Amino acid sequence: MNIQRPALGVLATALLASSIALPAAAAELVLPRTSPKATVTQTIGLTDVTLTFSRPGVKGRKIWGDLVPYGEAWRTGANEATLLTVSTDATFGGQKLPAGSYSLYTIPAKDEWTVVVNKEKDAWGEQPKKPEQDVLRFKVKPATAPQQEWLSFGFEKLSTNSAELVLRWEKLMLPMTIEVDAVNLALANARAAIAEAKPDDWRTHFRSADFAFNAGVNEEEAMKWATESITREETYLNLSLMAKMKAKAGDTKEAVVYAEKAIKAGKASKDPVDTRPTEKLLAEWSGKK
Repeated sequence: MNIQRPALGVLATALLASSIALPAAAAELVLPRTSPKATVTQTIGLTDVTLTFSRPGVKGRKIWGDLVPYGEAWRTGANEATLLTVSTDATFGGQKLPAGSYSLYTIPAKDEWTVVVNKEKDAWGEQPKKPEQDVLRFKVKPATAPQQEWLSFGFEKLSTNSAELVLRWEKLMLPMTIEVDAVNLALANARAAIAEAKPDDWRTHFRSADFAFNAGVNEEEAMKWATESITREETYLNLSLMAKMKAKAGDTKEAVVYAEKAIKAGKASKDPVDTRPTEKLLAEWSGKK
């Protein structure tokens, strides 16, 4: 039985026609956002606080009570709801906020706003989809501010333990207080590092004692850390720290002894050491012996 095979030219033409008929994969269209996306991060003590948000512009529009209605939940930006992330437990608006990421909503009003933190992330739209997942709510009063065309978040009144997260848009600012337990976090880190310190490591004990002394906390434990640092190696740094600790404890005689040792160690050091601050303190303490 003879089977007739199509000519190669005919076959090639058919294959070409079929390939032309197949639709090409559509390319993803990427265009600039009308409200650009932004991220701002601030470290408060040992805690990273991050805001991810979209920045609408005023563009000549009436914002408060119009584009952003009073009495209704607002995603506090455009597009997705604004995302608030804290790397450790914190306090937001006077209420506890566990470490994690959350949607940040606000309910604007003429004289007082409500701030809402919700567990749902990547939410799109004005209203929280799951209000039962609200983590906290608190009230805060807005204030008049210089004109701000594009919505922004920033951190002001920064300290080791707190900062104000400030929303600015149009002629309004909204300050929201974030507080962290930087001291206890630092002390926990110090204890963990000290537990793993090598026998010739005097710096970890010194740095831990220096932090506690300057923060004015855990004085008894800080004294033990400073003593251990000196036991491992006498240096200008740990001896001068101990001198200040003794002086603060009211033991001026011992403060003088450690100050003299510190100055001697500093002058004998291979690396240049400015011993003048301790020399000045020694002069003050020597007159009080």
